[in-house]
Amino acid sequence: MALTFQAAIGNHGHTKDIIDGSLNNDRVALEWVEVIPGTAAIRRMIRDGEFDVVEMSIVTYLWARAARKHITAIPVFPVRGFYHGTIIYNTKAGVSSPKDLEGKKVGLARWTNVQGVYMRHILRQEYGVDIDKITWVLAGDEHAAVEYQYPSNVVPAPEGGSDLRKMLAGGELAAGIGIGQVDSEDVKPLIPDARNVAVQYYKDKGVYPIDHTVVIRDELLAANPWLAEELFNMFNAAKGSYTAKLHTGTDLSDADQAIVRNGKDLGGDPLPYGLAANKATIDATIQACVDEKIISSRFSVEEVFAPGTVSLS
Repeated sequence: MALTFQAAIGNHGHTKDIIDGSLNNDRVALEWVEVIPGTAAIRRMIRDGEFDVVEMSIVTYLWARAARKHITAIPVFPVRGFYHGTIIYNTKAGVSSPKDLEGKKVGLARWTNVQGVYMRHILRQEYGVDIDKITWVLAGDEHAAVEYQYPSNVVPAPEGGSDLRKMLAGGELAAGIGIGQVDSEDVKPLIPDARNVAVQYYKDKGVYPIDHTVVIRDELLAANPWLAEELFNMFNAAKGSYTAKLHTGTDLSDADQAIVRNGKDLGGDPLPYGLAANKATIDATIQACVDEKIISSRFSVEEVFAPGTVSLS
């Protein structure tokens, strides 16, 4: 008799076979739970331990790991992308390069927002920006709620000022990260030719930013030592079915075509799973979380994931 687990994961092309039960077998049956928006599933897992298997922001997971929350990831990465284009600025804010952000205010939804974490890392490493000299203005709370402690230069948006796009267009903010499109002729991308710059960053550093991973409750892993590997194989099989469809080039959605484009820019698998293909990215993510005071000390890449999955690809 298969063990049944509730899985709150995103509805992606590469999770379709998980969601519809095609890959359930005599050991494991995943019962899909749709949660909209997906961030609510992350919060419910972090705050209440509500589900068995959850798609989760990798930054939130690293924080949870450091805080000894009882969850462990497998090296499956359902959402990722190139994020250099997520930082936009007001052309009237006295900013002409990333370095000019020092002494200014930059808005984002959450300090632990993945795009924000990567962009702060890139600003620091690639453009020499002292991110401690920027005032970071947040419009929302963290998945981890009151347990998270912010650096001193991180402040909430003022009362009634939670619309970061409006604040950026109005000049209250010099820039924003991951806040969406702003309908103003004064707001432009900060990094010219951002897509090609991001692809070159990958070629130089081996970093293809990861947004989400998949986590499992520790008590289930302890009771079923084979479970992590079984779930990894299920997600990998679902991805394989999806990438076979992509190779046909027919009936592709906009999301499918974006993934195909990523694969072309990467020169291979657009959704690499396993540690071997992702070690540089995960290492950079861990380092960014330390540098940005999200976690206090480094993990090794291997200790972040369930032991039975470390060698899988």
